[in-house]
Amino acid sequence: MSVLTLKWESLREKLAAQFGKKPDLQGMLFLIGVDELGKIKTDFNKEEKQDLIHIGICKVLTYGGYYEFVGLDEDGWPHYRAITNVPVLKLSEQEEIIRSYAIHHFEQLGMI
Repeated sequence: MSVLTLKWESLREKLAAQFGKKPDLQGMLFLIGVDELGKIKTDFNKEEKQDLIHIGICKVLTYGGYYEFVGLDEDGWPHYRAITNVPVLKLSEQEEIIRSYAIHHFEQLGMI
């Protein structure tokens, strides 16, 4: 098993202990989006959940230098701007990169 896979599974276990369910990649991006939003709420609607996953993707791609944070809108939602193109990769390669950046995010928070 690769180091990335071990860290990913360890992170999923820790989050499962906290939230009662092992998050998949989308769930992980949702949690990152909620963290970036900074508002604890339990009843996000479908559109808000999609927006939070998008925020999570943008946040993790800042670690690769692909996006940058530009600020909050009037409702307090974070916004990002693409600063370079994300390389065209196979889906499995994209997921691996996003997983590695998600792991990095949670390492920065001291969870790993």
